[in-house]
Amino acid sequence: MTIAGEVVGQIGRGLLIFLGVRLGDTLAEAEFLADKCLNLRVFEDAAGKMNLSLLDGDGEMLVVSQFTLYGDTRRGRRPSFVDAAPPEISEPLYEHFVERLACGGLPVATGRFGANMAVRLVNDGPVTIMLEKEHEDAPERSNPGSK
Repeated sequence: MTIAGEVVGQIGRGLLIFLGVRLGDTLAEAEFLADKCLNLRVFEDAAGKMNLSLLDGDGEMLVVSQFTLYGDTRRGRRPSFVDAAPPEISEPLYEHFVERLACGGLPVATGRFGANMAVRLVNDGPVTIMLEKEHEDAPERSNPGSK
């Protein structure tokens, strides 16, 4: 990842994490998502199954602050960012998330919060996953696969 041509963060094998913070997010969401990222089994084992986590394979993480993840495009032609938390709320949660990841003992690289960053990615496989923790007051989603 570069800012104005300067490399500010890079990793080898691991996860590129775009972190968006929405209004209502708390330390609990940041901790839940950090723990989920560390333990999510998305890397292949010897049998080719997605069965290993970052912790199993000594992976690395690059965390990019990304308020535009909460761009709402349901109406009109221009995204609305009203659901994204403002910097005074999102930056401390972003920093807490990064600190929680670092507690896992693996390398964590970051960019600069709020900066215009150029991110290069070599996606080794077809896996991109969105993780969210539902807010307690959010309506329950139906899961067609569960009974």
